[in-house]
Amino acid sequence: MSINSEVLKLANEYQNYTSQNLSNLITKKSLSLQEKEVVNELKQQMEEAGFDEVRIDGLGNVIGRIGNGKRVIAFDGHIDTVDMGNLENWDFDPLGGEIKDGFVLGRGTVDQKGGPAAFVTAGRIIKELGISKDLTIYFVGSVIEEDCDGLCWKYIIEEEKIKPECVVITEPTNMNLYRGHRGRMEMEVEFFGVSSHGSAPERGKNAIYMASKAALEIEKLNENLLADPFLGKGTVTVTDMQSKSPSLCAVSDYCKMHLDRRLTWGEDKELAVNQIEKIVAEFNAKVKVLNYNEESFTGLKYGMEKYYPTWKLEENNTIVQKGVAAYKELFGEDPKVDKWTFSTNAVTINGIYGIPTIGFGPGNEVLAHAPNEKVSVEHLVKASAFYAMFAANYLNE
Repeated sequence: MSINSEVLKLANEYQNYTSQNLSNLITKKSLSLQEKEVVNELKQQMEEAGFDEVRIDGLGNVIGRIGNGKRVIAFDGHIDTVDMGNLENWDFDPLGGEIKDGFVLGRGTVDQKGGPAAFVTAGRIIKELGISKDLTIYFVGSVIEEDCDGLCWKYIIEEEKIKPECVVITEPTNMNLYRGHRGRMEMEVEFFGVSSHGSAPERGKNAIYMASKAALEIEKLNENLLADPFLGKGTVTVTDMQSKSPSLCAVSDYCKMHLDRRLTWGEDKELAVNQIEKIVAEFNAKVKVLNYNEESFTGLKYGMEKYYPTWKLEENNTIVQKGVAAYKELFGEDPKVDKWTFSTNAVTINGIYGIPTIGFGPGNEVLAHAPNEKVSVEHLVKASAFYAMFAANYLNE
């Protein structure tokens, strides 16, 4: 029997195993910085699947290893989730982990515990078929991604000194192969006015008016940002505005706005900051890129600037083509090669450290952060087969 047939056979045989593992992950609520329960669950699943080594690093990431070869690759899937939102919008318990009508139901099934559940099964297949020869394969259940994309891999690369030669991100791709996405950054703009009595506003300088005028110019800027044929157009939007005043009968002397900036190819931090500084120069406002520095569930405080660079690989890139070959060998057809709309840990893996990265994961990203989130068992089976096949073929030239 050919290796692709063996991989597919085992992936199908283990579909209940994969589904139940995912169900168990879903029942562990795991907001960013609160992942301890799900980390322990995933660690146990990796150990039961026969991984050679499983440990929890200082930030809280679960790192499983199979093989001890000179060539190093990795699979990544974050195991923190956003909250449930309005429970009235759900038709089932978001933490129930119910398996029904060919789907696993609940928060995180798509974004993004389905990927780790599938790569646990892939690890089991790799061990059983002995296809890790000459490879070291890391499987990372990463934390804090929803709060700060890529922070987990900043820690892994800089503190754990693990730098694979390529990474497969298991975020949802609807079973397509992804090779890039826009970057993003978070900016804050502060406006400083002068208060006066509300009965004589002409005596003061209203910070809210300054911010409002700037917001309208930022809206115009959004229509004229760069576009890339593959990644699409850059965007910028005001997502929050807060003001202060000595009283409700006084002109506001301070206002702050938060900007969400999505960066297409050819846009970077310097460009984005300069664009906003130009708009607010007449108000003598202060523009800054925000920082993230929070304490993980392990007690470690660790952070980074909230600038997440744009990345993409060309379609003829070797890693992309290895992904295409693995898919075609398994499923008899070429995958659709595309991109994510949202951001992933690849902003650090590829965007900062230049490690070639592709994406392949179960679930449709339209269900990410949405009520009634669910992933098909068929997707879980195919994903587990793909991860094992990618590893099996990796050393082929």
